[in-house]
Amino acid sequence: MQISTILATKGSTVVTVTPDQLVREVVALLVDKHIGAVVVINEIGRPVGIVSERDVMRELTQNEQVLSEPVSRVMTSDVIIARPGDDIKAVSKTMTVRRFRHLPVMDHHELVGIISIGDVVKAQLDEYEGEIEALQTRVEKG
Repeated sequence: MQISTILATKGSTVVTVTPDQLVREVVALLVDKHIGAVVVINEIGRPVGIVSERDVMRELTQNEQVLSEPVSRVMTSDVIIARPGDDIKAVSKTMTVRRFRHLPVMDHHELVGIISIGDVVKAQLDEYEGEIEALQTRVEKG
């Protein structure tokens, strides 16, 4: 199964911010949209970072004024990007080993979606359930 399968179900909506927006604005977006991360884009729409709720909380424990600072202050700038054709199992392993929960998806220099570890786990479960049903059908006919 590929990432494109998840995006076909989930859709391609990606909430984005710019590096100069305030962390306070990011927090409001995370709450309003019920999401765990936003992609930080430059003036031509290319990802330059990602900010998760964990990034904000981690910084907030060190600096209570962080909400009034720019997103560039808390964003992770070493963003790992996926492609629609990437294999879900490989993506799951990368996300687990590298310990991150959100993965922007790019196709030909265009941001086409974002997936979460929850999306990946759900897709894997759906795939396994399909395989189980197929095996049960074979056993019943056998």
